Amino acid sequence: MFAKVDEKENELEEKRKNMVENLISGGYLSNKNVINAMLKVERHKFVPKEYENFAYDDRPLHIGHSQTISAPSIVGIMTEALDVKTTDKILEIGTGSAYQTAILAELAKKGKIISIERIEVLANIARERLKNYKNVEIIVGDGTQGYEKEKFYDKIIVTACAKKIPEKLIEQLKNGGKMVIPVGGETFFQELLLIEKKNNKIHKKFLTGCSFVPLIGKY
Repeated sequence: MFAKVDEKENELEEKRKNMVENLISGGYLSNKNVINAMLKVERHKFVPKEYENFAYDDRPLHIGHSQTISAPSIVGIMTEALDVKTTDKILEIGTGSAYQTAILAELAKKGKIISIERIEVLANIARERLKNYKNVEIIVGDGTQGYEKEKFYDKIIVTACAKKIPEKLIEQLKNGGKMVIPVGGETFFQELLLIEKKNNKIHKKFLTGCSFVPLIGKY
């Protein structure tokens, strides 16, 4: 029995290594710290059991409640664009599977990750999955409103598509901070943007086209 378990774990580890190698060769990953984080975090533990064998394919997967776990390539693009530092305080909007949260927690080991999830069931599952991370706090709430209690944030990452950039998130971003957010309406007309706040002015940079579930809340 243990031999079969070990064999399965070895197989999944090999798939994870291949996934990261493919992301590097595909131009999605180049930052050494992000590469190491994606090698370490076991994506198969963040998806439903029936999707375990597909965990290292570069595609989104359903996690229930009409939500998905983002494709690894998108996770790589968003994480590298954030340029996470060890001591960063990061606000994540949309915990979902908590895979992205775990990647951030690996990178900001001396910082803090505050992740907001509107669906309580997913928030509870995320807390269990991330129980070994002492730098993560999961909050149930409306992500469009951010989290005033802990402002200002070095980085903000939004993992659902906003109709427009929520003003509350701009307000809570530290001057000199960065935010990565998908913006758009229909599924096939979304843009992943890097927002930088410099001298209290907002600068936008297009990163790539994307497809996310909608960000629900008060705008």
